[in-house]
Amino acid sequence: MPPRPIRSLSPGWTDETVAIDGRQALTLRLYGDNAGALVLHFHAGAFVGGSLDGGAAVAQMIAEAGATVASLDYPLAPQHPFPEAIEAGYAALAWLDCQRQRRRLAGPAAARAPLFVAGEEAGGNLAAAVAMIARDRGGPKLAGQILLSPMLDVCVATASQRLARSGPVGCPCADGWRAYLARASDATHPYAAPASALRLAGLPPTLLITAQDDPLRDETQAFAERLRAAGVPAEARVLPITTGWPRSYLQADSTPWAAALHERLQPFLQSPTILGSST
Repeated sequence: MPPRPIRSLSPGWTDETVAIDGRQALTLRLYGDNAGALVLHFHAGAFVGGSLDGGAAVAQMIAEAGATVASLDYPLAPQHPFPEAIEAGYAALAWLDCQRQRRRLAGPAAARAPLFVAGEEAGGNLAAAVAMIARDRGGPKLAGQILLSPMLDVCVATASQRLARSGPVGCPCADGWRAYLARASDATHPYAAPASALRLAGLPPTLLITAQDDPLRDETQAFAERLRAAGVPAEARVLPITTGWPRSYLQADSTPWAAALHERLQPFLQSPTILGSST
């Protein structure tokens, strides 16, 4: 089924609604204009909230670093529990990778444009899961993944979570996990909780961003260490407390972390295999 006409929202993006593999139509917000890389982006929201508007600041920043970004309005829990969001994400990735869409979005260099996944918080979880699915199903081939304070550990019991006074009661992360994982057995599935995945080899180079005061700092750094142990190039950049990360996803253009994030995004999109050590 051909995509519906693009509706222009502003000079910065357009929305496109597509039917993929017989699924209910999905909305993708497109940023960038024939840039060098293609990135499928997933917004934050602890699996139960968030929106394309809420993810706009990060998606726009990735586009400005040198990419055409497709931000997915994925189905939310609890109405759509695991694995609906990641299956929608994988379908969107396959749609983005087809030659017709590549030519339209990435211009003359479409065949050579590297393909990435990216996401913040719960969106980081979905990006990591979709990267695993792409590996396990034989494609699309990813050049890298960008995980910004990803929600990876269903236990919500790390030291950084405790310092942030997070926990099993009244914690947005814990509440989000409960809504997302409809069955107790889902908590052990590697696509649901990438922190518990036993097989990480074969995943693409990974850039992870966290901060000293980020509740998700420990699971972000632990995932980077496990990726490196599995032979996957990975860098976990820890921003200082003064940047205000990750509480200000909505205002990337006016936050101190914007420059630091842009500094890492641009070289990663150009050469994802060249990564520094965790800092």
